[in-house]
Amino acid sequence: MFTPFKAAILNHHASTPSFDGPVTQTLNRADFDSAEKEISNWDGYAETPLLDLPGLAGNLGIRQLRYKHEGPRFGLGSFKALGGAYAVLRTVQRELSKSIGKLVDPDDIRSGLYAEQTKAITVTSATDGNHGRSVAWGAAQFHTNCRIYIHAEVSEHRADVMRKLGAEVIRVDGDYDATVAQTRADAEKQGWLIVSDTSWPGYTQPPLDVMAGYGVMAREIVQSYETAPTHVFLQGGVGGLAAAITAVFHQEWGLNAPRVVIVEPELAPCLFASAKANKATNVEIAQETIMAGLSCGEPSELAWMVLADAAHDFVTIPESTVGPMVRMLANGVAGGAPVEAGESGVAGLCAVAAAAKQPVLRRSLRLDPNSRIVVIGSEGVTDPSIYAQIIAGKI
Repeated sequence: MFTPFKAAILNHHASTPSFDGPVTQTLNRADFDSAEKEISNWDGYAETPLLDLPGLAGNLGIRQLRYKHEGPRFGLGSFKALGGAYAVLRTVQRELSKSIGKLVDPDDIRSGLYAEQTKAITVTSATDGNHGRSVAWGAAQFHTNCRIYIHAEVSEHRADVMRKLGAEVIRVDGDYDATVAQTRADAEKQGWLIVSDTSWPGYTQPPLDVMAGYGVMAREIVQSYETAPTHVFLQGGVGGLAAAITAVFHQEWGLNAPRVVIVEPELAPCLFASAKANKATNVEIAQETIMAGLSCGEPSELAWMVLADAAHDFVTIPESTVGPMVRMLANGVAGGAPVEAGESGVAGLCAVAAAAKQPVLRRSLRLDPNSRIVVIGSEGVTDPSIYAQIIAGKI
């Protein structure tokens, strides 16, 4: 059962966190307070489950392993529902307030009071799937037009879901970073509003809003613990999810916050490369990873500031670990009820399983029988056909 994890080759880079400011200042408590107040009042809001996986914990020789299952979030299948939609609201609110000359109440935007004005607004973003789904859903909730750019390898199912939410979907040749570039070019030409989870020089507020939305999930986790876990394994991507959770944990737990381990596909290791270079570093995506939501070659500069300040470890995982972990959860082997998890959702668990089964890396990450680990099940089944292939052992 654990052979793929014992045999997996993980690259590891250890960092020395300085905790000298960005982890608590890039996103402050007021940002997270505002997001929590807003999102918790949306129709359909419900705290997602934090599942215990006792069977897997016992097999890995650790005390506790808990999995924050984001599949049920707002019926959209992933944690992205928190960030993209909230950033759409904040972006529209700022645009309307500027044109009207007074601060617009979000309740009035949701109710459609400004529908005539919002229908003249177009929001746009690049996506591997989940962020775009959230932006499209947010655009529908807040009565704006939406254009979503996807790269050549994004599945047609994911594209069709966004179309059904009302978005116009444009497929771009190339990878995720090519879609980001095309989105920026078209938005500038047409006057559309970009709602991205990736920051770049001169573009920071929407990515900050996205991360503030993710903080709702992090606070749900905090409220489930009497004392902080010892470790948190966080998916990479552009870094927004990892940065938001790391920031909330340090605001709530200070120096008692868990050891932060950043996990990326070996095919898309932009944060790993950044850690090694000690600066935000792009990587070329030569081959797409099955973990579509993590196929990012360019880190968010804002997110990188937080992770450079507070992450302890950066690891990459091979593709060979993903299918076995998805099947393990689906079969209930991890303990408890079966869990339907998406490819990107199991990245943290894959790293935990491989590290715990390999003595050198186990020592490096300070895993022991007293370790209490939390991971983020960042997505449920966002593409049923891919999930079916994984369950059948074809991937």
